[in-house]
Amino acid sequence: MRVARFSLNGNPAFGIVDGPELVVLKGHPLVHGYETTGDRVPLKEVKLLAPTIPSKVVCIGINYQDHITEMGHENTPAEPTLFLKPSSSIIGPGDAIVLPKQSQQVELEAELTVVIGQIAKNVSEAKAMEYVWGFTVANDVTARDLQRSDVQWARAKSFDSFCPLGPWIETEFVPDGQIIESRIDGETAQQASIDLMLHDVPKIISYVSQQMTLLPGDVILTGTPAGIAKIEAGNVVECEVEGLGTLINPVVNAAN
Repeated sequence: MRVARFSLNGNPAFGIVDGPELVVLKGHPLVHGYETTGDRVPLKEVKLLAPTIPSKVVCIGINYQDHITEMGHENTPAEPTLFLKPSSSIIGPGDAIVLPKQSQQVELEAELTVVIGQIAKNVSEAKAMEYVWGFTVANDVTARDLQRSDVQWARAKSFDSFCPLGPWIETEFVPDGQIIESRIDGETAQQASIDLMLHDVPKIISYVSQQMTLLPGDVILTGTPAGIAKIEAGNVVECEVEGLGTLINPVVNAAN
């Protein structure tokens, strides 16, 4: 089931994607379940929003060996590498990625993203998937020059618009070798199987939950494969995970 968050006439709502239409839900699915209003609206008439607004965006760094190599890291970390992005960095499908004046090298990073469905603390790997609401696609936009110059990654990862999410949440997705891909103006930048992740989804959820309590709606970005590439104003960026859909965002310069 694909659950979308959308805006119609300025009013946000949730709906179930049913072909070219949305079946409108009475409220947030994690609170009110999947009871519908009986209304249907065409997808083409709504503005899709980021499918969740989490309390935190947890990210897993350097989780593909080929990405570790292209980044010039000598060692493969034994444990997942964690960092955070603020919720203020989140945008939805179709929203513009804004290139900040502070950076001359902003790059895309397509990532399979876990959406948490219930409070998770000290979860075992064996039970980790029980805490998942579904999956979506994210773009961990990064100011690469600032990431290299700063001691911490916070600034490079946290500009407004640096966390596109969408287009919806797929509740029945099972990670099993699907292809993750990014494109810039239709040209492929990244393409790899999610099976190449060094730390798989259950391990990631368990590990993160042992460091911090995960709340319903929180997201975990699971890392990006090799092929990270610079994006520029005027580009259209696509991030896709097979079986989940495609997240599309234009790129613009920050206003003067």
